[in-house]
Amino acid sequence: MRIQLQPKMVHADASNFADGLTKEQAYQQVLDQAEGLFYGQRNWVCNLSNAASLLWHAYKALPSPSNRVNWAGFYTLDPLSSPTSPSLILAPFQGKVACQTIPFGRGVCGAAAATAQTQLVTDVDAFPGHIACDSESKSEIVVPIVVGGEKRRVVGVIDVDCAEKNGFDETDRVWLEKLAELIANGCDWPF
Repeated sequence: MRIQLQPKMVHADASNFADGLTKEQAYQQVLDQAEGLFYGQRNWVCNLSNAASLLWHAYKALPSPSNRVNWAGFYTLDPLSSPTSPSLILAPFQGKVACQTIPFGRGVCGAAAATAQTQLVTDVDAFPGHIACDSESKSEIVVPIVVGGEKRRVVGVIDVDCAEKNGFDETDRVWLEKLAELIANGCDWPF
């Protein structure tokens, strides 16, 4: 007899984070919940929406500076942009309204997309070409979402802004890169 596994039912409690968690514990919960929510669901819009919510609620449960995150979400490859001049387009997020399109190579998001490398910026005002979508943002981390094995390509970025300078550190880099890998492998990308 073969047992049929059922996908985990989505429940709002996935966004609840206990008081007193360390940053590492909060990120581990984000990864565990995201993996459960992605099970049986490969739609990138759905998965990025839930991942943005998990990140937002995780940061709000942590002490400063993490609880001062004022934007957490995604930009994805704009399918209408040209292959010779690619750009990112706004995707699911939590926070204030945001810039809609960003050319590869411009600002922190564009730098991460163009180089396929994480950008950890302790002071956005010191970053050449920073795009100020929200004047309250003082620091930012952007992690590329890369797919394709040998033919690697950036399909999007995780973008998180903080209203304090030095809002992110190597712990954020490590865990957000793990999340980016989970997202890259857990979604069917149309571009």
